[in-house]
Amino acid sequence: MRKFKVIYDREACVGAGACTVVCEKFWKMNDDGKADLIGGAPNNEIIIGEEDLPCNQQAADSCPVDAIRIEEIPE
Repeated sequence: MRKFKVIYDREACVGAGACTVVCEKFWKMNDDGKADLIGGAPNNEIIIGEEDLPCNQQAADSCPVDAIRIEEIPE
Protein backbone atom coordinates (compact mmCIF):
# COMPACT_ATOMS: atom_id res chain seq x y z
CA MET A 1 0.00 0.00 0.00
CA ARG A 2 1.30 3.43 -0.93
CA LYS A 3 1.96 6.01 1.80
CA PHE A 4 1.84 9.79 1.58
CA LYS A 5 3.10 12.69 3.66
CA VAL A 6 0.72 15.60 4.24
CA ILE A 7 2.75 18.76 4.85
CA TYR A 8 1.03 21.87 6.19
CA ASP A 9 2.50 25.38 6.22
CA ARG A 10 0.43 26.83 9.07
CA GLU A 11 2.07 30.26 8.76
CA ALA A 12 0.70 30.56 5.22
CA CYS A 13 -2.86 29.71 6.33
CA VAL A 14 -5.36 32.56 5.92
CA GLY A 15 -8.21 30.77 7.69
CA ALA A 16 -10.46 30.14 4.69
CA GLY A 17 -11.52 26.84 6.28
CA ALA A 18 -12.09 24.96 3.03
CA CYS A 19 -9.86 22.11 4.22
CA THR A 20 -12.06 21.60 7.29
CA VAL A 21 -15.19 21.36 5.15
CA VAL A 22 -13.88 18.77 2.68
CA CYS A 23 -11.78 16.69 5.11
CA GLU A 24 -12.99 17.13 8.68
CA LYS A 25 -11.37 13.86 9.77
CA PHE A 26 -7.95 15.52 9.42
CA TRP A 27 -8.58 19.28 9.56
CA LYS A 28 -10.19 21.55 12.16
CA MET A 29 -10.32 25.28 12.79
CA ASN A 30 -8.41 26.62 15.78
CA ASP A 31 -9.46 29.49 18.03
CA ASP A 32 -6.82 31.70 16.37
CA GLY A 33 -8.68 31.51 13.04
CA LYS A 34 -6.27 29.13 11.34
CA ALA A 35 -6.70 25.47 10.50
CA ASP A 36 -4.92 22.68 12.37
CA LEU A 37 -3.80 19.37 10.90
CA ILE A 38 -5.13 16.81 13.37
CA GLY A 39 -2.23 14.71 14.62
CA GLY A 40 0.29 16.94 12.84
CA ALA A 41 2.00 18.45 15.88
CA PRO A 42 4.76 19.42 16.35
CA ASN A 43 5.97 19.75 12.73
CA ASN A 44 2.59 19.95 10.92
CA GLU A 45 3.14 16.72 8.99
CA ILE A 46 1.40 13.36 9.06
CA ILE A 47 1.74 10.10 7.16
CA ILE A 48 -1.43 8.72 5.56
CA GLY A 49 -2.39 5.71 3.50
CA GLU A 50 -4.16 5.62 0.14
CA GLU A 51 -7.57 5.43 1.82
CA ASP A 52 -7.09 8.92 3.30
CA LEU A 53 -5.57 10.49 0.19
CA PRO A 54 -8.80 11.63 -1.53
CA CYS A 55 -10.07 13.94 1.23
CA ASN A 56 -6.60 15.30 1.97
CA GLN A 57 -6.04 15.93 -1.74
CA GLN A 58 -9.34 17.82 -1.79
CA ALA A 59 -8.14 19.84 1.20
CA ALA A 60 -4.90 20.68 -0.60
CA ASP A 61 -6.71 21.53 -3.83
CA SER A 62 -9.22 23.78 -2.02
CA CYS A 63 -6.61 25.79 -0.08
CA PRO A 64 -6.49 29.26 -1.64
CA VAL A 65 -2.88 29.86 -0.53
CA ASP A 66 -1.47 26.37 -1.24
CA ALA A 67 -0.57 25.82 2.42
CA ILE A 68 -1.11 22.04 2.10
CA ARG A 69 1.18 19.76 0.09
CA ILE A 70 1.04 16.01 -0.35
CA GLU A 71 4.07 13.95 -1.32
CA GLU A 72 4.16 10.25 -2.05
CA ILE A 73 6.67 8.40 0.10
CA PRO A 74 8.89 6.18 -2.05
CA GLU A 75 8.84 2.50 -1.12
